[in-house]
Amino acid sequence: MSRQIRRLLPELSHVSAGFVAVMVGFASSVVIVIQAAQAAGANPAEVGSWILALGLGMGGTSIGLSLYYREPVFTAWSTPGAALLVTGLDGLNLGAATGAFLFSALLVVLVGASGLFERLIRHIPRALAAALLAGILLQFGLQAFSALHQDVALVAGMFFTYLVGRRWFPRYAIPLVLCVGLLGVAIGGQLHPGALHLALARPHFVWPSFSIPVLVSVGIPLFVVTMTSQNLPGFAVLRANAYQTPISPLLTVTGLATLLLAPFGGFAFNLSAITAAICVGEEAGSDRGRRYLATVSGGIFYIIAGLFGATIAGLFAALPHAFVYALAGFALLGTLGHGLHVALGDDRDREAALVTFLVTASGLTLFGVGAAFWGLVAGLCTQGFMRARSSRTCDLVGCLAHTKD
Repeated sequence: MSRQIRRLLPELSHVSAGFVAVMVGFASSVVIVIQAAQAAGANPAEVGSWILALGLGMGGTSIGLSLYYREPVFTAWSTPGAALLVTGLDGLNLGAATGAFLFSALLVVLVGASGLFERLIRHIPRALAAALLAGILLQFGLQAFSALHQDVALVAGMFFTYLVGRRWFPRYAIPLVLCVGLLGVAIGGQLHPGALHLALARPHFVWPSFSIPVLVSVGIPLFVVTMTSQNLPGFAVLRANAYQTPISPLLTVTGLATLLLAPFGGFAFNLSAITAAICVGEEAGSDRGRRYLATVSGGIFYIIAGLFGATIAGLFAALPHAFVYALAGFALLGTLGHGLHVALGDDRDREAALVTFLVTASGLTLFGVGAAFWGLVAGLCTQGFMRARSSRTCDLVGCLAHTKD
């Protein structure tokens, strides 16, 4: 087999990173997606169609964009958007919901095609992007150790496995943690496979209906939440790890994917933040130029998960929370550490980065906009103030020196 062909084949670290990313993504928020679908009156078959559309959309965009740019581009559904829909769709039907999804997707396409979003984020320093990422990931690191309260033996065993793996087998640390965790869950009798039923999901097309009040009350908030709470942190993941993938085409593609799949339940596709962070660190491969194979592998698992719809949702719902928290937290420890190192490494931006980190980690929500946006705003304001003060101080010192001369 030629060297060029071998470079196109994923390694175990790529496959495991993609699998863990998909598992964490589904296990942590698929229940919210199901609740959102049910809020609009979806029956079990239509819920399965939502999972199918989301799996195919995330898988197709992750694979296509990663192979095209040769960089780890990972997409996801909008978890904050799904949480918004749980209450926003209450009392509406699927047709009105679909109209709101299409309207939100159209706004994303327009922002992406115009290049407006990319022009704005070019002014975000790498230190602040890294601090933003670290603030988002902090809760996962804390939850991993808080899970000791739920199941000491399981979480402690996974953490010890992580340490052993990082010490002697760093590329395979997370696969080892995954295997030990699943073994612990099985031994503890916490997973009941007999309750799961294997079945393929089927697409259900819903004709959209458009209502100005619904577009304003659901479509616009879904767009704002997706851009500020998903695409902005997703950009931070790429930039904090020194990937220069152009953002505008990514937004355009995810918006078009939503336009195509919204009638089947694909309510919002966007850049991933948390799960993408699993695929861009050293755990996803020592050669950063080949880590895109981790997101390609994740895209394949997305498609498989989507095809089995409710079956996969039931599987992830059956896993104990302690296992999910520990797996996500330990998989993200390296990325969290790297983010903090980049964020606090430059003396000039240290205070601004620290403010960004703390506000983002606080979980602050104002006017319906999440902490990631406000953390970045606070950091940029702090940076602007500190640099302006420093500039005035230098000017004053220079002026005094000139007067003395």
